[in-house]
Amino acid sequence: MVLNTLSLVNYKNFESQDFEFDTKINCFVGANGVGKTNVLDAIYHLSFGKSYFNPIAVQNIRHDEDFFVVDGIFEKLDNTEKIVVSLKRGQKKVIKRNGKAYEKFSDHIGFIPLVIISPADRDLIIEGSDIRRKFIDSVISQSDKVYLSNLINYNKVLSQRNALLKYFALNNTFNAQTLDVYNEQLQSYGNAIFKTRDEFLKTFIPIFKSRYEAISNHHETVNLHYKSDLFENDLKTLLTSSVNKDKALQYTSVGIHKDDLIFQIEQYPIKKFGSQGQQKSFLIALKLAQFDFIKQQSGVTPLLLLDDIFDKLDENRVAQIISLVDNDDFGQLFISDTHAERTENIIKQIHQSYKLFKL
Repeated sequence: MVLNTLSLVNYKNFESQDFEFDTKINCFVGANGVGKTNVLDAIYHLSFGKSYFNPIAVQNIRHDEDFFVVDGIFEKLDNTEKIVVSLKRGQKKVIKRNGKAYEKFSDHIGFIPLVIISPADRDLIIEGSDIRRKFIDSVISQSDKVYLSNLINYNKVLSQRNALLKYFALNNTFNAQTLDVYNEQLQSYGNAIFKTRDEFLKTFIPIFKSRYEAISNHHETVNLHYKSDLFENDLKTLLTSSVNKDKALQYTSVGIHKDDLIFQIEQYPIKKFGSQGQQKSFLIALKLAQFDFIKQQSGVTPLLLLDDIFDKLDENRVAQIISLVDNDDFGQLFISDTHAERTENIIKQIHQSYKLFKL
């Protein structure tokens, strides 16, 4: 998978900008605020149809403009693919592949496999379980359409069940049969999602541990644990036993939408006991494992976006990361950094062709 060209119109801070990329390494350097991360986000947009950093789509339109267009030309398995993402104020976003608009955005997910490593990933450690669930879902969904469909349907039914619980509370009423219709549907989708997540993590965790060992030079041990209500009981039983609690709360308190990933270093929570460097290494290992898994599942080498990755890492860890990407397992890399000299010194060690873009 290679991105040959990128064209931006009214995207974030760019009025109009065109890039032609090297097939291996591309670096965006410059001071803070010049748009280095925005270029990476535009590439992410072409893969996922949305921003990695700003979920409010209209805020990606340049100030005082009415629309944005992000246009990329890719080479995938010897085919040329043109992907265009555009948004006009007051209208729905449009994603086109080779001139044809997608009816469902979910049909595009996984077509351009991509992994991004960014300082924003720290939210995976410090924020709530929903961020970690989104990570699991994002990795699996890039190669499993059935999983993505189950997830969309589960969330739809969950919203309907929660609306019903609110209706019961507002009208001081209750209908067990109506609630049971939603329970049945949640059971069907939820059990399938749980099984896929469980199987995925059995494959993913050893890949992650191996990546961390390489980055830390075998100095520390880390672990991931999958936490889910469904290890205790099937979803239907859980929903039935929690009905009084759900009525009081006016939302569904059990299910796969409460799953979590527990991050540990030396068997302790990394959030409390990991240094900044260890936390960053943990996140990089997590994302490199994502890269490995997607490549293994799809047979296509994902694009790898490294946003400000060398900050807060000591020289040894930087050297370990460089040695990891200095082989043919990786395809095309996009790197952003505030230090042009540091970046150039680092990429010269990788022995691959590169382009430096000074923004």
